Amino acid sequence: MDGGGRIVGLLGGSFNPAHEGHLHISQVALDRLGLDELWWMVSPQNPLKSSDGMNTLTARMKSAKSVANADKRIRVTDIEQRLGTQYTVETLAALQAEYPDFSFIWIIGADNLRQIHKWRGWREIFRRVPIAVFPRAPYSFRALDGRAAGRFADARIPAVQASRLARMKPPAWVFLRAPLHGQSATRIRGLRDVIPTS
Repeated sequence: MDGGGRIVGLLGGSFNPAHEGHLHISQVALDRLGLDELWWMVSPQNPLKSSDGMNTLTARMKSAKSVANADKRIRVTDIEQRLGTQYTVETLAALQAEYPDFSFIWIIGADNLRQIHKWRGWREIFRRVPIAVFPRAPYSFRALDGRAAGRFADARIPAVQASRLARMKPPAWVFLRAPLHGQSATRIRGLRDVIPTS
């Protein structure tokens, strides 16, 4: 991959709500991957998730910004809303067209690696941008034995080469072992539901 422009990590998701786990994995990614910045792409609606219990995009953007303020290298954006894209493969294509001088790395958790073969254009996603996968209990080992990891096994690079990932021609991906963070949006919503209101 050509080495011009900024190196930008892309972390997409519902951020319903954003939390310290997002911040933790973002800071690890910024340091281990040599990113100039990392974009939190707050999705209008994940096509694989139910809209039940989903806060508004405005509320989720506000939540993300309040957490991301801890690190000036993180940029919160609703760019998928502006681009009018719904699927990751469409978003990546649009971003590369709009920012041709940027080198993007797509950042996902092991849970997404495990089920990415269900996503529209998943093979194209691997061929479009380098991918960094982070552990997420309890999915990590099952994800590494999954369909996508097997299909692109030859494109996996050692973790010690992670800082070079952005300059590699896709398909190229790395599994980065990192300390797990116990926070999750599901857990936060669950706690919110059981907190007494009076």
